Amino acid sequence: MLARHSSRTSLALACAAVLAALALGGCDPAPGSGPEPNGTGGPSVIVPGGPGEANRTLSAEEAARQRADDDTPDAADLRYARRMIEHHAQALEMTRLAPGRAQSTGVKRIAERIAAAQGPEITAMESWLKPYAEDGGADAHEHTSMPGMATTDQLTELRAARGRAFDELFLALMIAHHEGAISMATEVKAQGNNVRIEEMADDVIAQQTSEITRMRRMRETEQP
Repeated sequence: MLARHSSRTSLALACAAVLAALALGGCDPAPGSGPEPNGTGGPSVIVPGGPGEANRTLSAEEAARQRADDDTPDAADLRYARRMIEHHAQALEMTRLAPGRAQSTGVKRIAERIAAAQGPEITAMESWLKPYAEDGGADAHEHTSMPGMATTDQLTELRAARGRAFDELFLALMIAHHEGAISMATEVKAQGNNVRIEEMADDVIAQQTSEITRMRRMRETEQP
């Protein structure tokens, strides 16, 4: 009787051990169910290859890094450069009038500063645009749609003005012109993708903001 009881006890203990082992085994994660070994936490991305090239598979991290490093100009970048060339060209047209018409030495000097800065900027933007010459030119209505551009009548009035009248009109038109350029530069910084264009936009904002402050001060101190 005692022997049979011991046998049943041993069998029960053995079964319990087997069940415990099975339970522990069931807690192990299934193969492939854990995080990706590359640690990206995201799916792979297939990048189409060029003509005659095979597709490439990038990890999510690699794809994100490639997107961050890509500064290919977009439509906003190209539009900004083309418009700003024309915008700067009008500023140069206005500054060329100052030496023979302005009365104020300060107005003549600010005109020289503007010409010295914006001439090279036009050259830089034209050089930057050369590889994209076939991507379409400026819209025919860009001149009238660009912020800060002086009208034909305003330019005619400026050409006819002399002395203090020229000084006052020049400063008023150039302040508005600079404010328009800053608006365009701010816009491309938000919408563009190219680093070089962003750098040029930063230069426009910094330099022309400073010149606006200077011209406003001149208008206040040189009133009759």
